[in-house]
Amino acid sequence: MAIDGKTIGLALSGGGYRATLFGLGSLWRLNDAGLLGKLDRITSVSGGSILMGILAHRWKSLSFDDGRAANFDEVVAQPVKDFCAQTIDIGAGLAGLLVPFKTAGDFLADRYSKDLFGDTAVSDLPTNGGAPKFTFYATNMQTGRSFRFRQDMIADYILGVSRSTRIPLAVAVAASSAFPPIFSPIVLKTDPASWTDGSDLPNLTELRERIVLADGGVYDNMGLEALVGNVDIVLVSDAGAPFGVEVKPAEDHVLQLGRVRDILIDQTRALRKRWLITEFESGRLRGAYWGIGTRMAAYASVQRMASDSPVSDSLDKVPTRLKSFEPKLQGHLINWGYALTDVSLRARLGLQIPTGSHWPEPLWAL
Repeated sequence: MAIDGKTIGLALSGGGYRATLFGLGSLWRLNDAGLLGKLDRITSVSGGSILMGILAHRWKSLSFDDGRAANFDEVVAQPVKDFCAQTIDIGAGLAGLLVPFKTAGDFLADRYSKDLFGDTAVSDLPTNGGAPKFTFYATNMQTGRSFRFRQDMIADYILGVSRSTRIPLAVAVAASSAFPPIFSPIVLKTDPASWTDGSDLPNLTELRERIVLADGGVYDNMGLEALVGNVDIVLVSDAGAPFGVEVKPAEDHVLQLGRVRDILIDQTRALRKRWLITEFESGRLRGAYWGIGTRMAAYASVQRMASDSPVSDSLDKVPTRLKSFEPKLQGHLINWGYALTDVSLRARLGLQIPTGSHWPEPLWAL
């Protein structure tokens, strides 16, 4: 599974349905290039985890031939588009406020289970037959570290590793997309004896017994940690929200905390992105980054499927909600992710592949 003997990893960022659909365009282009079936690792955060959950859940149904699945549209793309045509954040949020002893995050997990994953556990996801390692990222609110769900384990730098705890896939995706304060926390109860390694904290048993999780983007909105140092080639599809200037930010002692949270998260994300691009440009790391706010003008020296336009310029302003997206907006997001992946694979990664010849959503060509 490699390019020139190299292992490949893909990171799917957070950003609500916007990230789910932009990331779908990225997966679509990777599939058409024969790379989807050659990925060794895929990581995801928040909206990206909805996409990866669907991909992982249906991986065994994909018919691969030299890295390309001929039935990708039917098996992966259509279920993603159908799900993103539904509004789920309002219902789950209201239910969490009105129903005692159950959080909005719990209702979010119920919805994922009902519509997408059923009773499938993360440990049920395929590990052979060319399947990549799927890593869903959440943030541990107790340790302040990323919390990982993978086929063979759950893990936290402080808590250690548990290889026998069965976690429903719907719960893992909900934890990854439980953005505070509406949908967090997701609480996991595990057997402390199932964990190994970890720190020597005196309250480690208590921390392992009841784990409080929130959206993976609180710690790392691109989910890079499981890729850097573990694969030779790092690919990043980023539909995270650009930071917006507010002329009149909230000044109330409580309401201003939301703005402070956003500033802190954006600073961390900007630092990670700046580091990643520097590593690519220096040659210390091989890979490619494309973001929803990336402009085609940055690739002026190579052939491109699209040019910058008012439509493409507007896509990074689409709200990062789990709210129904109409077919036109879905199509534009998917096609933009496809086009940016196409040009990035050639211009940044240096792959000798033809320019994309068709749009995955032809009705909404850019």
